[in-house]
Amino acid sequence: MSTCCNKQIQTTISSNSRKVALVGNPNVGKSVLFNALTGAYVTVSNYPGTSVEVSRGNTTIDGQLWEVIDTPGMYSIHTITEEERVAREILLHETPDVVIHVLDARNLERMLAMTIQLIEAGLPVILVVNILDEAERMGLKIDLTLLQQKLGIPVIGAATARKRGIDEIRTAINVYCCSCEQRRFEYSRMLERDINEVTFMMQGEYILSRRALALLLLQQDDEISKMARHREGDGYAPLAEKVREISFDRRESFHLDLSLERNEMVRLIISGVFSAPEKRVVTVAERISQLAVKPVTGVPLLLIVLYFGLYQFVGVFGAGTVVDLLEKRLFEGLFNPWIISVMKSIIPWEVIQELFVGEYGIITLGLRYAVGIILPIVATFFIFFSFLEDTGYFPRLALLVDRIFKHFGLTGRAVIPMVLGFGCDTMATMVTRTLETTRERIIATILLSLTIPCSAQLGVIMSLLSKYPGALAVWGGCLLLLFLVVGLLSAKIIPGEAPMFYMELPPMRLPQFTNVITKTYTRMQWYFLEILPLFVLASVLLWLGKITGFFEKMVNAMTPVMASLGLPRETAVSFIFGFFRRDYGAAGLYELQTKGLMDARQLTVAAVTLTLFIPCVAQFLIMKKERGWKVAGAIGVFVSLLAFSSGYLLNKAMLLTGLFSQL
Repeated sequence: MSTCCNKQIQTTISSNSRKVALVGNPNVGKSVLFNALTGAYVTVSNYPGTSVEVSRGNTTIDGQLWEVIDTPGMYSIHTITEEERVAREILLHETPDVVIHVLDARNLERMLAMTIQLIEAGLPVILVVNILDEAERMGLKIDLTLLQQKLGIPVIGAATARKRGIDEIRTAINVYCCSCEQRRFEYSRMLERDINEVTFMMQGEYILSRRALALLLLQQDDEISKMARHREGDGYAPLAEKVREISFDRRESFHLDLSLERNEMVRLIISGVFSAPEKRVVTVAERISQLAVKPVTGVPLLLIVLYFGLYQFVGVFGAGTVVDLLEKRLFEGLFNPWIISVMKSIIPWEVIQELFVGEYGIITLGLRYAVGIILPIVATFFIFFSFLEDTGYFPRLALLVDRIFKHFGLTGRAVIPMVLGFGCDTMATMVTRTLETTRERIIATILLSLTIPCSAQLGVIMSLLSKYPGALAVWGGCLLLLFLVVGLLSAKIIPGEAPMFYMELPPMRLPQFTNVITKTYTRMQWYFLEILPLFVLASVLLWLGKITGFFEKMVNAMTPVMASLGLPRETAVSFIFGFFRRDYGAAGLYELQTKGLMDARQLTVAAVTLTLFIPCVAQFLIMKKERGWKVAGAIGVFVSLLAFSSGYLLNKAMLLTGLFSQL
């Protein structure tokens, strides 16, 4: 590692921190570097799209306090997706003192185009060539010193997941010399003429260089146009007219010419910098990667993963063995009898006793559901999920399902929030912002709300139905059928253009034990802190409803609906629970099943209806934040109506065919 300045900048402890922004394509190691620099933890995954919001942390380097900003992945300064817009906002408005561009050493040629854009923008750039260990294993060689000379910025080789290069990066941040001469990249004479004409007319003050902004204006970037309208004042009208004139004259070739010229710049830069062996050894991981993306081998591999991961580990072990140990033996056998006797001895008022240890008590119901039933299922799912994502399997799954997802108005990239939804639909709804178009985000949100059960709900239902293989097949078949039907109809009805599919393909590798444990713990902590207050709130509201008689009235009001579904009156309680969280409702079904109040047919109908039921409070609030009140409300109403309609039709079909008697 070397830097473009030899003079050390002396710093002292200051109350005013400086800023360093981490930018780059998805899945190149920005979040790993953020964790290493700050000691704070953000979710690090071996697939694109993990960072959907900006993460901030602090670090001290040689006495100087720095704020480190981890941005979502971006492929270019000219933004397309929501995550790219979020990342560019940092560059446009926060004036970072250092911008670290992290790229993948194995994809150097493709990712250097963005480095050129950052340099053109006049930003204080340090280039980190990351994942160098994987590149070296593949026999790739990169002359970092020569690359630094050609770019005119500091260049550092790193493998941040292995802690390699971290000290060099910290030093480069500390000694970065903002007066270093960055290279000026020249385009063809015609393109330079267009850039200069636009630049000459720009008089406003900007953080990015006018040259870079001129290129973005010529690329019809709406956000930059709005910024220019604000900054240029009266001068904006002639500027906009000049941009329209050039764009019209070059309408058939501008974007292509710009892309080709930047590709040629990159080709000249890497000449002599990058070399690859004539014949590269194909590793076992690469062979598995090839098998995972081919339908003939990828589908059986997916079924194996689902069977052993979701069914056996989460469903049988987590929702069966561990829940039985905690919920039945620990809570019902030991803890609940003890706490009931304690609370009755210290609280003389029966109505207050009911609040804590009654039928819907905070401790005997809320805490038991949260810790005894939900927590072990969530824990086993997140272990499975963290293990799988760290291998790099999910991007291969995205490639595998892309052709199918296109029929639903989605791309393979949507498989990431879909899979995340099996962990927590709230988290997954947030991740839909990484999808390219508004239409795709809405379709993905509908499918998440309707047919993707979260890990706790999935685990409870799989445990309930595992005794009846036919019931489990009917439940899974109904969800799959509705996923297909609603997806196809959404693609037909919801207006908008079909998105294009592009995704980084990280290396497949053995997961790191510490990474899996840290991610599992972090997600469990986040999930538990989210659900426990809701469970407590639900218990309090149910207690209030019971003592006021309102809860009984709600049950009475829902009794005809339950009867139309062929379900006992007590099932209404689970659906009331489901208003707070669907996994809370699933836990209510678990309670009814253990009391022997439901047969196989009723369990199947209840499981299908509850799985499709209205999104939980947390998911609905995120839907409102991401999609707005109208879309969130419409999805909530649609999902609820479809859930009860599907349950009604399923019950009738099972009664007519006598299927329930065979389960």
